[in-house]
Order: sequence, then structure tokens, then C-alpha cells
Amino acid sequence: MTSSRSPWTAVIPLRGGSKGLPGKNTRLLAGKPLYRHAVDLALAAGAQRVIVTTNIPEVLSATLPAGVQTVERPAELCGDDVPMAPVLAHALQCASCEGTLVLLQATSPLREVVDVQAALDVFDTGQHELVMSVTEADRGVLKWGLVEGDRFVPLSDPIHCFSNRQSLPPVVRPNGAVYVMQAEWFLASGSFVSERIGLVQMSPERSQDIDTLADFERCEAALAIQK
Repeated sequence: MTSSRSPWTAVIPLRGGSKGLPGKNTRLLAGKPLYRHAVDLALAAGAQRVIVTTNIPEVLSATLPAGVQTVERPAELCGDDVPMAPVLAHALQCASCEGTLVLLQATSPLREVVDVQAALDVFDTGQHELVMSVTEADRGVLKWGLVEGDRFVPLSDPIHCFSNRQSLPPVVRPNGAVYVMQAEWFLASGSFVSERIGLVQMSPERSQDIDTLADFERCEAALAIQK
């Protein structure tokens, strides 16, 4: 499918003010700023346009490759508690985005071109409104429940609460590396919520997300091994 694929746009959100690792998005990782790993990956994967939405002055004033543009994120969309949906909507509206959209978070530097292309291939089947990357998770979460007064309310099938862990079905979790959707669908719905979500699985090794210095150093070590 990759040879006949329609043009697509990548959006990379960057926010200054990280509490876990200050300045992480522009911190040098394997010789270049963290966010540039996402930019370069998007171009290598075939993005026609790359939009970086950010409030970081250093990025807004940077000289970026052809096809890459920045959108200045307003202060009201830069708080710690601001969800991704309004940030993405603002970027799409400012850049007049249409068609297939790939959201790439800069904090997943071990993601590879094949992961993006695999997600696009699944999306191109037309069976899903959203496709996202996932990785294997602890199946023991199927034993968990919610507290409602003095009641235990299972999160899934109640039989799972009393099953051996080895007999539980496999579980995956979103890893935040790749999301694919139509810009028009997202702007109309205003959220990522859908009953038609497809997935592509990534290895735990490539699913690492940077939030702390320890995460950063772990990813740096992994990239050094790849060279």
C-alpha cells in the first residue's frame, strides 16, 4: 500500500515546561535535539507536510527542513493539565490541514519508519476511524476493579478476577508513539474517542517513552547500540 498512498501530514506536539525532565524536547539525544528525531522520522516515512506545534522559542525560531513548519501554541494550551485534543485541533486549524494525519509525540524516539508505515497501512484499509500503536501490557490488569461504595466492580469479565494470570488473554496498552486519523474526522468529533480503533503492535523496546532523566538515558543507550 505504501507506493500508492495518498499524501499525509505529520503533527508533532512540543511543550516547554516539562516537570519530569526540564527542557527534554530540545535536549540533545544521540547528537540532535529530541524533537528532531520525530521530525526526521516523519520525513523519512513519507510525510508531505510536518507541523510542529510548540511554545518553545528555540524551536519556533529554528531553521527546519523543507516541508516542516511551526505553529505557535497559545499559552492557554500549554498547561500541565491541557489534554492533547485541543492542542491538535488548534494546530490543524492554524495550518489548514486536510486528509490523513499522523500524530507523532517527540517523547517516543525509538519508534521507527516501519511503525508509522504499518499504522498507515492499517488505516488505509478504511475499517477504522483511528489507528494507534500499542505494546504488550501486564494481563494481570484484567483482575482489577473499581470501588463503588463498598462494592468491587470488575473492569472486565468478572471471571478474570479469579483466573490464573497465565490463563488470562493477552493485553495491550497505547504506547503514545503513533496515531493515524483523518483531520476532518478529528475536527468534527473533537476527540480521539471512537468505537472503530485499529492497532499496530510495537515491541516493548521500541515503545519507551521519555518522561525522566532515567528514561532519556535508557533511550540514548538503545540508540547507541543501533549505530
